[in-house]
Amino acid sequence: MSQPNIVLNVNGIEVIYNHVILVLKGVSLQVPEGGIVALLGGNGAGKTTTLRAISNLLKAERGDVTKGSIELRGERIENLSPADLVKRGVVQVMEGRHCFAHLTIEENLMTGSYTRADKGEVAANLDKVYTYFPRLKTRRASQAAYTSGGEQQMCAIGRALMTNPNLVLLDEPSMGLAPQIVEEVFHIVKDLNTKEKVTFLLAEQNTNMALKYADYGYIMESGRIMMDGKAQDLANNSDVKEFYLGVGGDGRKSFRDVKSYKRRKRWLA
Repeated sequence: MSQPNIVLNVNGIEVIYNHVILVLKGVSLQVPEGGIVALLGGNGAGKTTTLRAISNLLKAERGDVTKGSIELRGERIENLSPADLVKRGVVQVMEGRHCFAHLTIEENLMTGSYTRADKGEVAANLDKVYTYFPRLKTRRASQAAYTSGGEQQMCAIGRALMTNPNLVLLDEPSMGLAPQIVEEVFHIVKDLNTKEKVTFLLAEQNTNMALKYADYGYIMESGRIMMDGKAQDLANNSDVKEFYLGVGGDGRKSFRDVKSYKRRKRWLA
Protein backbone atom coordinates (compact mmCIF):
# COMPACT_ATOMS: atom_id res chain seq x y z
CA MET A 1 0.00 0.00 0.00
CA SER A 2 1.49 3.34 -1.07
CA GLN A 3 2.18 6.00 1.54
CA PRO A 4 0.43 9.38 1.12
CA ASN A 5 2.51 12.40 0.19
CA ILE A 6 3.34 14.48 3.25
CA VAL A 7 2.49 18.15 2.73
CA LEU A 8 3.54 19.39 6.16
CA ASN A 9 6.18 17.92 8.43
CA VAL A 10 6.74 19.46 11.87
CA ASN A 11 9.86 18.02 13.48
CA GLY A 12 10.43 18.43 17.22
CA ILE A 13 9.82 22.15 17.42
CA GLU A 14 10.21 24.23 20.55
CA VAL A 15 8.67 27.68 20.84
CA ILE A 16 9.72 30.32 23.35
CA TYR A 17 7.89 33.59 24.03
CA ASN A 18 9.76 36.70 25.16
CA HIS A 19 13.03 34.69 25.20
CA VAL A 20 11.87 33.10 28.47
CA ILE A 21 8.58 31.17 28.37
CA LEU A 22 8.84 27.69 26.85
CA VAL A 23 5.44 26.92 25.31
CA LEU A 24 6.01 24.07 22.84
CA LYS A 25 8.28 21.23 23.95
CA GLY A 26 9.34 19.06 21.03
CA VAL A 27 6.13 18.99 18.98
CA SER A 28 6.13 16.72 15.92
CA LEU A 29 3.28 16.05 13.51
CA GLN A 30 2.60 15.29 9.87
CA VAL A 31 -0.20 16.31 7.53
CA PRO A 32 -0.70 14.14 4.42
CA GLU A 33 -1.86 15.48 1.07
CA GLY A 34 -5.63 15.63 0.91
CA GLY A 35 -6.16 14.82 4.58
CA ILE A 36 -7.94 16.41 7.52
CA VAL A 37 -5.74 16.30 10.61
CA ALA A 38 -7.09 17.40 14.00
CA LEU A 39 -4.92 18.95 16.69
CA LEU A 40 -6.85 18.42 19.92
CA GLY A 41 -6.54 19.60 23.50
CA GLY A 42 -7.90 21.99 26.06
CA ASN A 43 -7.37 25.71 26.33
CA GLY A 44 -3.66 26.49 26.76
CA ALA A 45 -2.48 23.13 25.40
CA GLY A 46 -0.39 24.80 22.66
CA LYS A 47 -2.63 24.26 19.64
CA THR A 48 -2.78 27.88 18.50
CA THR A 49 0.95 28.35 19.08
CA THR A 50 1.62 25.31 16.88
CA LEU A 51 -0.45 26.76 14.04
CA ARG A 52 1.19 30.16 14.40
CA ALA A 53 4.62 28.56 14.33
CA ILE A 54 3.70 26.90 11.03
CA SER A 55 2.26 30.08 9.49
CA ASN A 56 5.09 32.18 10.97
CA LEU A 57 2.78 34.51 12.89
CA LEU A 58 4.72 34.14 16.14
CA LYS A 59 6.86 37.25 15.65
CA ALA A 60 3.90 39.53 16.32
CA GLU A 61 3.69 38.03 19.81
CA ARG A 62 7.44 37.89 20.48
CA GLY A 63 7.56 34.17 19.88
CA ASP A 64 10.34 32.18 18.19
CA VAL A 65 10.88 28.63 17.00
CA THR A 66 14.13 27.87 18.80
CA LYS A 67 14.54 24.16 17.98
CA GLY A 68 13.35 21.71 15.36
CA SER A 69 12.17 22.34 11.81
CA ILE A 70 9.01 22.87 9.78
CA GLU A 71 8.89 21.57 6.22
CA LEU A 72 6.39 22.17 3.43
CA ARG A 73 6.82 19.43 0.83
CA GLY A 74 10.39 18.92 2.01
CA GLU A 75 11.33 22.62 2.02
CA ARG A 76 12.20 24.38 5.29
CA ILE A 77 9.76 27.24 5.84
CA GLU A 78 10.56 28.62 9.32
CA ASN A 79 12.10 31.78 7.85
CA LEU A 80 9.46 32.51 5.23
CA SER A 81 7.10 35.41 5.82
CA PRO A 82 3.36 34.79 6.20
CA ALA A 83 2.84 36.43 2.80
CA ASP A 84 5.35 34.07 1.18
CA LEU A 85 3.56 31.11 2.76
CA VAL A 86 0.23 32.29 1.36
CA LYS A 87 1.82 32.39 -2.10
CA ARG A 88 2.90 28.77 -1.53
CA GLY A 89 -0.66 27.78 -0.70
CA VAL A 90 -0.59 27.87 3.13
CA VAL A 91 -3.21 30.07 4.81
CA GLN A 92 -4.44 30.31 8.40
CA VAL A 93 -7.99 31.01 9.54
CA MET A 94 -7.37 32.54 12.94
CA GLU A 95 -9.24 31.87 16.15
CA GLY A 96 -12.00 34.41 16.66
CA ARG A 97 -12.61 34.89 12.90
CA HIS A 98 -11.17 38.46 12.68
CA CYS A 99 -13.43 39.70 9.90
CA PHE A 100 -13.13 43.38 9.01
CA ALA A 101 -16.21 44.72 10.78
CA HIS A 102 -16.68 47.82 8.60
CA LEU A 103 -16.41 45.93 5.30
CA THR A 104 -19.18 43.96 3.63
CA ILE A 105 -19.04 40.18 3.45
CA GLU A 106 -17.97 40.34 -0.19
CA GLU A 107 -15.33 42.98 0.50
CA ASN A 108 -13.97 40.74 3.27
CA LEU A 109 -13.81 37.83 0.86
CA MET A 110 -12.02 39.91 -1.75
CA THR A 111 -9.26 40.84 0.71
CA GLY A 112 -8.24 37.19 0.48
CA SER A 113 -7.43 37.57 -3.22
CA TYR A 114 -4.71 40.20 -2.89
CA THR A 115 -2.03 37.76 -4.09
CA ARG A 116 -4.05 36.80 -7.18
CA ALA A 117 -3.43 38.62 -10.44
CA ASP A 118 -5.96 36.88 -12.72
CA LYS A 119 -9.32 38.62 -12.28
CA GLY A 120 -11.10 35.78 -14.05
CA GLU A 121 -9.73 33.26 -11.55
CA VAL A 122 -10.66 35.54 -8.67
CA ALA A 123 -14.25 35.79 -9.95
CA ALA A 124 -14.39 32.00 -10.35
CA ASN A 125 -13.11 31.54 -6.81
CA LEU A 126 -15.71 33.94 -5.46
CA ASP A 127 -18.46 31.96 -7.20
CA LYS A 128 -17.04 28.77 -5.68
CA VAL A 129 -17.07 30.29 -2.20
CA TYR A 130 -20.71 31.27 -2.67
CA THR A 131 -21.49 27.74 -3.86
CA TYR A 132 -20.13 26.25 -0.64
CA PHE A 133 -21.43 29.06 1.56
CA PRO A 134 -24.79 30.13 0.13
CA ARG A 135 -25.48 32.15 3.30
CA LEU A 136 -22.61 34.44 2.34
CA LYS A 137 -24.11 35.09 -1.07
CA THR A 138 -27.36 36.14 0.60
CA ARG A 139 -25.47 38.45 2.98
CA ARG A 140 -22.82 39.60 0.49
CA ALA A 141 -23.74 43.31 0.83
CA SER A 142 -24.07 43.26 4.63
CA GLN A 143 -21.37 44.68 6.86
CA ALA A 144 -19.57 41.87 8.67
CA ALA A 145 -20.29 43.55 12.02
CA TYR A 146 -24.01 42.92 11.51
CA THR A 147 -23.77 39.24 10.62
CA SER A 148 -23.95 36.25 12.97
CA GLY A 149 -20.98 34.43 14.45
CA GLY A 150 -21.59 31.50 12.14
CA GLU A 151 -21.68 33.75 9.08
CA GLN A 152 -18.46 35.43 10.19
CA GLN A 153 -16.78 32.02 10.58
CA MET A 154 -17.93 31.08 7.10
CA CYS A 155 -16.63 34.42 5.83
CA ALA A 156 -13.23 33.80 7.44
CA ILE A 157 -12.97 30.36 5.81
CA GLY A 158 -14.22 31.74 2.50
CA ARG A 159 -11.63 34.54 2.64
CA ALA A 160 -8.93 31.90 3.07
CA LEU A 161 -10.29 29.97 0.08
CA MET A 162 -9.91 33.11 -2.06
CA THR A 163 -6.15 32.61 -1.87
CA ASN A 164 -6.62 29.29 -3.69
CA PRO A 165 -4.86 27.34 -0.89
CA ASN A 166 -3.84 23.71 -0.73
CA LEU A 167 -3.25 23.72 3.04
CA VAL A 168 -5.58 25.52 5.44
CA LEU A 169 -4.71 25.93 9.12
CA LEU A 170 -8.07 26.24 10.86
CA ASP A 171 -7.97 27.47 14.46
CA GLU A 172 -10.96 26.67 16.74
CA PRO A 173 -13.67 26.82 14.05
CA SER A 174 -16.39 25.84 16.55
CA MET A 175 -15.64 28.58 19.07
CA GLY A 176 -18.74 30.47 20.18
CA LEU A 177 -21.06 28.80 17.68
CA ALA A 178 -24.33 26.95 18.22
CA PRO A 179 -24.07 23.14 17.76
CA GLN A 180 -26.13 23.19 14.56
CA ILE A 181 -23.85 25.82 13.01
CA VAL A 182 -20.74 23.92 14.14
CA GLU A 183 -22.04 20.83 12.34
CA GLU A 184 -22.71 22.90 9.22
CA VAL A 185 -19.22 24.42 9.23
CA PHE A 186 -17.52 21.04 9.68
CA HIS A 187 -19.67 19.51 6.96
CA ILE A 188 -18.52 22.24 4.55
CA VAL A 189 -14.89 21.65 5.57
CA LYS A 190 -15.33 17.96 4.71
CA ASP A 191 -16.90 18.88 1.36
CA LEU A 192 -14.00 21.19 0.54
CA ASN A 193 -11.58 18.43 1.45
CA THR A 194 -13.37 15.80 -0.62
CA LYS A 195 -14.40 17.82 -3.67
CA GLU A 196 -11.72 20.53 -3.87
CA LYS A 197 -8.84 18.45 -2.41
CA VAL A 198 -8.04 21.12 0.18
CA THR A 199 -5.86 19.77 3.00
CA PHE A 200 -6.74 20.86 6.54
CA LEU A 201 -4.90 21.02 9.85
CA LEU A 202 -7.48 22.11 12.40
CA ALA A 203 -6.97 22.97 16.05
CA GLU A 204 -10.09 22.25 18.05
CA GLN A 205 -11.35 21.80 21.60
CA ASN A 206 -14.55 20.14 20.38
CA THR A 207 -12.96 16.70 20.24
CA ASN A 208 -16.13 14.83 19.40
CA MET A 209 -16.86 16.95 16.34
CA ALA A 210 -13.24 17.08 15.17
CA LEU A 211 -12.78 13.30 15.34
CA LYS A 212 -16.05 12.80 13.48
CA TYR A 213 -14.70 14.62 10.42
CA ALA A 214 -10.91 14.19 10.65
CA ASP A 215 -8.81 11.33 9.30
CA TYR A 216 -6.08 11.53 11.93
CA GLY A 217 -5.62 13.27 15.25
CA TYR A 218 -2.96 14.49 17.67
CA ILE A 219 -3.76 15.21 21.30
CA MET A 220 -1.80 18.01 22.96
CA GLU A 221 -1.35 18.93 26.59
CA SER A 222 1.04 21.45 28.14
CA GLY A 223 2.92 21.98 24.89
CA ARG A 224 3.51 18.30 24.09
CA ILE A 225 1.90 15.69 21.88
CA MET A 226 0.51 13.11 24.30
CA MET A 227 -1.13 10.72 21.83
CA ASP A 228 -1.84 10.38 18.12
CA GLY A 229 -3.64 7.96 15.84
CA LYS A 230 -6.42 7.49 13.33
CA ALA A 231 -9.45 9.56 14.23
CA GLN A 232 -11.70 6.54 14.71
CA ASP A 233 -9.14 4.83 16.96
CA LEU A 234 -8.86 7.95 19.13
CA ALA A 235 -12.64 8.28 19.31
CA ASN A 236 -12.85 4.70 20.58
CA ASN A 237 -9.94 5.03 23.04
CA SER A 238 -11.12 4.78 26.64
CA ASP A 239 -8.72 7.47 27.92
CA VAL A 240 -9.72 9.89 25.17
CA LYS A 241 -13.37 9.21 25.92
CA GLU A 242 -12.81 10.01 29.59
CA PHE A 243 -10.74 13.15 29.21
CA TYR A 244 -12.18 14.73 26.08
CA LEU A 245 -15.54 13.16 25.29
CA GLY A 246 -16.97 13.20 28.80
CA VAL A 247 -17.51 9.43 29.01
CA GLY A 248 -16.61 7.63 32.25
CA GLY A 249 -14.30 9.26 34.76
CA ASP A 250 -12.16 8.41 37.77
CA GLY A 251 -11.29 11.84 39.08
CA ARG A 252 -8.24 12.38 36.88
CA LYS A 253 -7.64 15.95 35.78
CA SER A 254 -4.75 15.62 33.35
CA PHE A 255 -3.96 13.40 30.40
CA ARG A 256 -0.47 13.10 31.85
CA ASP A 257 -2.01 11.03 34.63
CA VAL A 258 -2.86 8.18 32.23
CA LYS A 259 0.39 6.28 32.63
CA SER A 260 0.53 6.50 36.44
CA TYR A 261 -3.19 5.80 36.68
CA LYS A 262 -2.89 2.62 34.65
CA ARG A 263 0.12 1.55 36.70
CA ARG A 264 -1.92 2.10 39.88
CA LYS A 265 -4.76 0.03 38.50
CA ARG A 266 -2.37 -2.87 37.85
CA TRP A 267 -1.04 -2.65 41.41
CA LEU A 268 -4.58 -2.78 42.80
CA ALA A 269 -5.67 -5.66 40.55
